[in-house]
Amino acid sequence: MNKILDIVTINYNNLLGLKKTYASIHLGENKDWINWIVIDGGSTDGSLEFIQNLTEAPLYWQSEPDNGI
Repeated sequence: MNKILDIVTINYNNLLGLKKTYASIHLGENKDWINWIVIDGGSTDGSLEFIQNLTEAPLYWQSEPDNGI
């Protein structure tokens, strides 16, 4: 089945929120339809390590310092 929904998550030092988002996406009934894209602003709270260790990793993730909004 082709993925039909992209969910883009922005993150900066919000590991708890990232974990909640992951659980919401990957415990849902329609997870096979979803691409999860995580853009992280260079977090230092363990967010990057969490993303790297996912067994069902996001289709795409990037982590680098930025200038914020």
